[in-house]
Amino acid sequence: MGFSSSEAEDLSQDVFVTFLERLDQFEGKSQLRTWLFGILHFKMLERRRALALDSRNDTIDEIFESHFDANGSWQRPPADLERLLISKESGVMIQNCLEGLTANQREAFVLREIEEICTGDICKILGLTVTNFGVLIHRARARLRHCLEAKGLNRP
Repeated sequence: MGFSSSEAEDLSQDVFVTFLERLDQFEGKSQLRTWLFGILHFKMLERRRALALDSRNDTIDEIFESHFDANGSWQRPPADLERLLISKESGVMIQNCLEGLTANQREAFVLREIEEICTGDICKILGLTVTNFGVLIHRARARLRHCLEAKGLNRP
């Protein structure tokens, strides 16, 4: 959903803490899974807002200096790009294309195509009408198809 792995871990912990704190408020009007994804959706919105505020305060010098130690050596050397391209080229292309979607399109696509949640539950989680969801998923698929074709991944 566009978060780094450490942010995703923090986010999942926040979701489960909230889940456990509010479990007594679950009324059973939807599936527990739908309710849990709803919590995830709102926690993601909170996290995106917080990250947007943090990014406004970071200067380029702070970001640059965070990559090097006091001796000027890399704290974490850059990845071997050739090996990365050989081993995960398709996955990287798909991830890059997913990142090119709007947050709403990416979330709708991931919930529908990756998590395989039914349309009704996705609409409850995201607070959408079925028509609005249909437009989001159609646009997400079209943008992903266009992006992947532009990167050289064509259908056989």
